[in-house]
Amino acid sequence: MSRPGACSDPVPSSAPTAHASGGHAPAGSTDTGRWGPAVAEVWTPEARRSLAAQFNATLQRGVPGLCFSPYLEGQQPGDLIPDAQIRERLQIIRPHTGWVRSFSCTDGHEHTPRIAHELGFKTLVGAWLGTDAAINERELQGVIAVAQAGHADIVAVGNEVLLREDMSEDELLAHIQRVKDALPGVPVGYVDAYFLFEKHPRITAACDVVLSNCYPFWEGCPRSQALAYMQTMVQRVRAVAPGKRVVVSETGWPDQGSNFQGSVPSREGAMQYFVDTCRWAEEGGIEVFWFAAFDEAWKVGAEGDVGAFWGLWDTHGALKFG
Repeated sequence: MSRPGACSDPVPSSAPTAHASGGHAPAGSTDTGRWGPAVAEVWTPEARRSLAAQFNATLQRGVPGLCFSPYLEGQQPGDLIPDAQIRERLQIIRPHTGWVRSFSCTDGHEHTPRIAHELGFKTLVGAWLGTDAAINERELQGVIAVAQAGHADIVAVGNEVLLREDMSEDELLAHIQRVKDALPGVPVGYVDAYFLFEKHPRITAACDVVLSNCYPFWEGCPRSQALAYMQTMVQRVRAVAPGKRVVVSETGWPDQGSNFQGSVPSREGAMQYFVDTCRWAEEGGIEVFWFAAFDEAWKVGAEGDVGAFWGLWDTHGALKFG
């Protein structure tokens, strides 16, 4: 997830990088700011009870996919994550999804896909690319090794690299092609904000699978209109990627934190957007990864107070809703 920003402003070169995602700078979206001021939804006790029942039923049926980072309270990107911790966190979400998305192939995260496969998940495996060439090389070698070992069902070469302006299109294309050449038979794609696939047709063309992050929240959209708006994001990607597999690699709604234009974080809003998104995905056969499995306290530094509250489970592994 990237950081919030103005509609046409580039992400600053000093923007922090991280081995996890979870929110969307609306840079490049023409719709940002058109929603008006934030207005909190009003929920009656009866409506809350009904929503809780819908949420529980939805979670029991299962989420198409979950974005997974195994960090515990006090941990952050750069910390070495042990296998046992990864396995424990995956066991928590195991009854509720068939796919997990990981974000990095260094610092212990390279073991997530193997452990996930052992537990019966399918995997979308990411290589986190940024401005450090040495780290990028480790990530690329790591994701190739993971996939060659048979533990990647889809590979993502980079996450919002173009949005952050961490490298040029040509550099990114070279990395994507290198991974594709190394992994014949494995679907390879790239993750970015939906509108970046419109702006970079060469990247879109290079992808076997187009991995689109769609965040109505970070474009100031009221929760009541969020599903419809997210659907337009997906339609825009499909329009520039005809015939290609399009996956919603991230979407979600925070349950706490500060408003963003017309978007209001709330417990009920997060639950309703989850229910709406999963119903749409189930009815339409849409591949969607919910952001995120767990809250991540470290993200406050990158995204403000709202950054810590995108999970279905809290940092201790307790389910937050229902």
